[in-house]
Amino acid sequence: MDKAKQEKLEIQIAQIVAKFIERESNKTSLISVTRVELEERGRSATIFISVLPESGEESAINFLKRKRNDLRTVIKKGVNMINIPFVDVEIDKGEKARQNIDALLYEGE
Repeated sequence: MDKAKQEKLEIQIAQIVAKFIERESNKTSLISVTRVELEERGRSATIFISVLPESGEESAINFLKRKRNDLRTVIKKGVNMINIPFVDVEIDKGEKARQNIDALLYEGE
C-alpha cells in the first residue's frame, strides 16, 4: 500500500471511529481520536486516543476494547478495504506529553 493511500485510510478510519465514540460512549469522559496507524499492510490498526479527565482513561480503553467487533463493522461499512484491520486502542502518550508541556508553559507565564 502506498504512503498516500495509507494516510487517506488512516484519516478516514479516525473520522469513522470518532463518530462511533460520539454515538456510543456514555459521555462521562471526553474521548478524542488523535491518530490512527495502519500496520502490516492494513491488517491491523492502532487507534490512539486522548481522554479528559485522565481518571477516565482506563474505563475508556476498556469500553473501546469491548467494542472492537462493532468498530470493525463500522469501519467495514465506511471504508473501501479488502481486508478489515484488527483494531487495537491505546492512549496517545505523545499527545499526553504535549498537553503536560503546554500546562507547564502556561504556569510559567
